[in-house]
Amino acid sequence: MDLGGLRVGFAFCGSFCTMTKALDALEQTAARFGPVTPIVSETVASTDTRFGTAHDFMREMERLCDQRVIATVAGAEPIGPRGLLDVLAICPCTGNTLAKLAHGVTDTAVTMAAKAHLRNGRPLVLALATNDGLGASAPNLGTMLGRKNVYLVPFGQDDFAGKPTSLVADFSLLPAAIEAACRGEQLQPVLLGPARSEV
Repeated sequence: MDLGGLRVGFAFCGSFCTMTKALDALEQTAARFGPVTPIVSETVASTDTRFGTAHDFMREMERLCDQRVIATVAGAEPIGPRGLLDVLAICPCTGNTLAKLAHGVTDTAVTMAAKAHLRNGRPLVLALATNDGLGASAPNLGTMLGRKNVYLVPFGQDDFAGKPTSLVADFSLLPAAIEAACRGEQLQPVLLGPARSEV
């Protein structure tokens, strides 16, 4: 399946401990499909953490994508009416963003991008990274698993002993999940054993 030139959006949420792996996934995605539109939540755009500064992270995204990052609700809104994307990936997708998507809350650049994109009936691919995926976020995950045009990057428990409710996608599978989603298919298996999920 030749998907070169696919118009991909890549949205980051604030699972800061997974940002390096998410940047690797962005680089793989851009190499596979061509130019990628970068999108970040306002939290990512403004928060410095022990994993790096917001400025450095944003500049690296822009270097990999060769375009400016969308970081506001107003900037994300045209994605829908202008039909700017063929597929949108949220990687990492936090429990907070998962809850907002499940309940129709649109108050960040990422949730606006998802809402605007889904109005066109095009695929949305979620790469989970949440410490309560088998806890408080479980009902929202169930909702999104059944939502039309929504696909999940295969995921598993990253530390079942130390964090028994934590779920993280295997970010290296994102390009394959995007390809499957563009065919209208969920990449299988959805559930991975601990050895396949990311830490």
